[in-house]
Amino acid sequence: MSERKHTRSKAYQHPGFLNSKDARPLRILSEYLEPKSRFDHYKVDDTVVFMGSARIKPREAAEEMVRAAKAGPDRERAQMALKMSAYYEAARELAFRVTNWSKELDHEERRFVVCTGGGPGIMEAANRGAADAKGMNVGLTISIPVEEFDNPYVTRELAFHFHYFFMRKFWFAYLAKAVIVFPGGYGTLDELFELLTLVQTRKMRKPLPIVLFGTEYWREVINFDALARHGTIDPRDIELVHRTDSVDDAYEWVVRQLAEKALGQPGATL
Repeated sequence: MSERKHTRSKAYQHPGFLNSKDARPLRILSEYLEPKSRFDHYKVDDTVVFMGSARIKPREAAEEMVRAAKAGPDRERAQMALKMSAYYEAARELAFRVTNWSKELDHEERRFVVCTGGGPGIMEAANRGAADAKGMNVGLTISIPVEEFDNPYVTRELAFHFHYFFMRKFWFAYLAKAVIVFPGGYGTLDELFELLTLVQTRKMRKPLPIVLFGTEYWREVINFDALARHGTIDPRDIELVHRTDSVDDAYEWVVRQLAEKALGQPGATL
């Protein structure tokens, strides 16, 4: 009678265990350690985070929607897509300019690297602008049950894919030295309010300049003045964000804030 051989595997090579409830802490830790390893390897010191809707289209795609819709029932939706495409173009231009500026700062460390959620829309626009400037850029995608969520402009070595939303948001916040928020939906609002809460409660001790780009949109979607009027925030909390519709203004304000608060150059000129 032949002896039956037992197959043995180390715990860290056992898929059944690694995917189990008991190994959840290991999976969470992996989503901290693996990105950290890559950020360290590529000398990414900090980031400028761009947030905004995955649904906003580039101008040429929106113009094609308008042509296709003509006078049909989708005409109004196509016209709105064309109007909103201005934000795609603004995000692309702003990321391009921020990347060009950051590349001149340090040839050893990578400072103020453009970082997005790695998806389409505003995220694609910002990664695309950084790629246009031949700069490395970061994409932090998330596994959700929708069609492919990444864009081709993210630097391959800095393309990350997360299971846990909270670990993805950790990496948004941890490396960020500035955040630029374009019009967006539930995900963008979630990310914005988490950052505002961290700044308001001083759980985030570093300076974090936050831009809300698109004054008409943000005035309609979030009534900060009403929050203050009802006493649910301090009136000073309204000033935690800088509002603008101008790429020039956003660029100049962000660069000035970074120069003064992250580079220690008070009164720095552009």
